[in-house]
Amino acid sequence: MLQVVYISTAVAGLPADIDDILAVSRRNNARDDVTGLLYADGRRFLQALEGPERQVEAALIRIAADPRHRAIVTLSHRIVAAREFGAWEMAVRRPGDDGADFVARVDRLIAGAAPAVRGTFAGFLQVRRAA
Repeated sequence: MLQVVYISTAVAGLPADIDDILAVSRRNNARDDVTGLLYADGRRFLQALEGPERQVEAALIRIAADPRHRAIVTLSHRIVAAREFGAWEMAVRRPGDDGADFVARVDRLIAGAAPAVRGTFAGFLQVRRAA
């Protein structure tokens, strides 16, 4: 099973409709047996995808073609024996959301991930929270 973690930047001026992204992602991922975690805060996306290699690669091609973000950087590309994130989830922090509650939620979602992947998400949350 392939696991890929990437980060990207939301394009300024384009509304990143998180609810739309979630609906389309859930449909595509259920069809393709892809799971993972997408963190979105309106400025950045940090995502882990897991599943059959061909389906994850196809998802990455769709993601790269999405005009709502740019500067996609792959942080990790590895084969895993089992899913580390379980069922597909999306962690979204909207303006006014409690930061501590949000961080606690993401901590629960990344609990089963490899230490390096957990560190990527945890470090990203700390930086985004301080920004």
